[in-house]
Amino acid sequence: MITPSQPRVALVAITKHGLSQALRLAAQLPDACLTVSEKFSTELPAISNPVEVLPGALSANMSGLFARYDQLVLFISLGAVVRLIAPHLKSKDEDPGVVVVDDAARYVIPVLSGHVGGANAFAEHVAALLGAEAVLTTASDVGKTIPVDILGRELGWQVEAPKLNITRVSAHVVNEEPVAFVQEAGAKNWWTRPTPLPANIHLFERFEAVDLSGFKAVLWVTRRDITPELWTQLAERLVVYRPPLGQD
Repeated sequence: MITPSQPRVALVAITKHGLSQALRLAAQLPDACLTVSEKFSTELPAISNPVEVLPGALSANMSGLFARYDQLVLFISLGAVVRLIAPHLKSKDEDPGVVVVDDAARYVIPVLSGHVGGANAFAEHVAALLGAEAVLTTASDVGKTIPVDILGRELGWQVEAPKLNITRVSAHVVNEEPVAFVQEAGAKNWWTRPTPLPANIHLFERFEAVDLSGFKAVLWVTRRDITPELWTQLAERLVVYRPPLGQD
């Protein structure tokens, strides 16, 4: 998955036009590894990026690429990429971000690990560098609302909730159902989108101020201990965020 510092990036090209676009991007991402098939290895211009030559078919190298990199940018068709990565998928907590760029560099599409793996954010970065359009399909990005699973990650917040809660609460958020956002700790600049906070998100400074009967879910930024009884009371409705000490 993507790290908070510098992600390990591979730019993968196996066609002539794909290589041309990968070289354009490599010039702007000097730490990224240009990864090419053997037939292009003797035709590469002198570049400062690290270069990796893949022996044999790309399919035989996917496992290693998944293990060595945080972000894979593949200049290959979307359908081919889906087939290439399918045997290697584990979970969104383990898989790297996978981004597809077409041969003309018109579109940049995050395919895998868009949120937790950082592929959505990286796709937008790549699109800006190439003058392309990022095509995001995750509901919270399309709807310009809260990404429940990674909210506050750049601020060092840790998510505390069962995975089922994150899934259920995310659905309430993107379906524009009433959601209480309670912030008792942590930095206030957690909303980073250029659009206004969606109308279905209602802000509170204390949990006790929330009428739980009026909300489908609760997002709670706090340092309080959550009792087992409260987790049970708010089954599948509560996601807690833990900001670092001193961040207020």
